This record gives sequence, C-alpha cells and structure tokens, in this order.
Amino acid sequence: MPATGSDHRASATPVHPVVLHTMTWSAEFSVDCVAPATGAALRLLTTVGAAHTAVEVGTGLGVSALWMLQGLPPDAILTSIDTDVDHQNMARQAFAAAGHHPSRTRLITGRAETMLTRLADNAYDLALIDCESIDRDVCVDVVRRLLRPGGLLVIHRPADDDRARLADWSPVRLLPELLGACRPKPLTR
Repeated sequence: MPATGSDHRASATPVHPVVLHTMTWSAEFSVDCVAPATGAALRLLTTVGAAHTAVEVGTGLGVSALWMLQGLPPDAILTSIDTDVDHQNMARQAFAAAGHHPSRTRLITGRAETMLTRLADNAYDLALIDCESIDRDVCVDVVRRLLRPGGLLVIHRPADDDRARLADWSPVRLLPELLGACRPKPLTR
C-alpha cells in the first residue's frame, strides 16, 4: 500500500518537520507519497550517486523531492513533472519552507510522456518514476536517453513488468517499494 502521512510515526528514520507536514498534507488531499524509509533511501541514493541533476515523474505535493533535495549538493537541480499545477504549487511551498532556493527546483506541468521528450539527452544523474498513471514503456525509453551512462533510474511502486522492461539494465530491488537500475555504460575498446 502506498505511504501516506499517517504512517510516519512507525519509522525510526529521522524525518525533517517540513517533510512530516507535507506528508500530512498528502494524506489530507489523498495524494500518495513515499514512506520515511523510502525517502531515506532516495536521499541516500542521491548522496552516494553524487547526483547533480535529477528528474522526477510525479511531483505530488513534493515529499519525494524533499528527500532527494536533502541528498543533492546545494548547486544541484531537481526537475519534477506532474499534471496537477495545484499540487506543484503546494510542493513549491514545501520546498521554500524547507529552505530550498527556488533555483534548486524546476517544476514542469504536463504529461510525463510529452514533457520528458523535451529534456536534454545525457543530462541527468538520477531519474525517479513515482507515478502510476503514465505509459511506463514510453517513460523508461525516454529516461534511457536522459540519463548519463551509469545514471540511476528508480521506480517507486514498480509494476510486475518493470523488471522485464529494464532487463538490459540489471535491475535491483532496493526496497519492497523501490526498483533501481543503472544505465549501462558504453563498452570501451
């Protein structure tokens, strides 16, 4: 079951007060969000992966983005795509409340299948797909182009066929609700 603001007390992971507040907003507005353990994993992945650019499909109210921003360096930029402008406006408020300068985030309103195609090739270190109402085949194909070689794709709440979709990437189950896969680096001779 997707995480909501109501299950944050069960986690031993320290949670920033703005993240807790945003999780509560998410529960009030019936917007799914990641649980604290998943958020901590996203923060860790952005930190150890030394990501400077990340793209997220499914802004929601900003919970996943808040976790990733904690792991990204201060000069990093997080791009997030969602169809709901009201949710993105609430996410902007959460980012500001957490002390993130507006230049650290780029929120794009529109369908991921369309908006992802407008982003630059080989420009992202990490991509998070955190949305169920998309054409995953299209999104995964586009993300292949967006990620730098060695870049990480993370899927929150993976579907049964996501592992097969990423077979040539050597996907790894990071947590029960997270599937990750690195973009293969080109072979050098």
